[in-house]
Amino acid sequence: MNTTLLLLSAAVSAGVLVLIVRLFSGRRRRAVRAVLDAADALEERLRTARAEIKAVAGGEGDDPVRDAMREMLRQRVWLRDYGSQASLAQLAEVRGSIDAARNRIDQQLVRIERARAVS
Repeated sequence: MNTTLLLLSAAVSAGVLVLIVRLFSGRRRRAVRAVLDAADALEERLRTARAEIKAVAGGEGDDPVRDAMREMLRQRVWLRDYGSQASLAQLAEVRGSIDAARNRIDQQLVRIERARAVS
């Protein structure tokens, strides 16, 4: 009887452990996917910003979008290299920084549009 109870307890514990690992894995997978989706959205906004800047300023001068594109690439490389080991908090932090960058780009695009309207 004790052996049966012990085996049943071990089986339940193993099952709970498997469920916890799957739950955590699912959360991590969703967090990584969210970071990648945010990076994709930022990249699209950066391409739009680059096109808008060229339309307003022409093809001359510095490319202010280049640094942001490099930073985004750096974050993608970090995610590739460390994403599987990163905590959910670290992944959330990266996602937050990408979202903040996209918001800054959006604000710049609004300013460009206002400048065009005034001209």
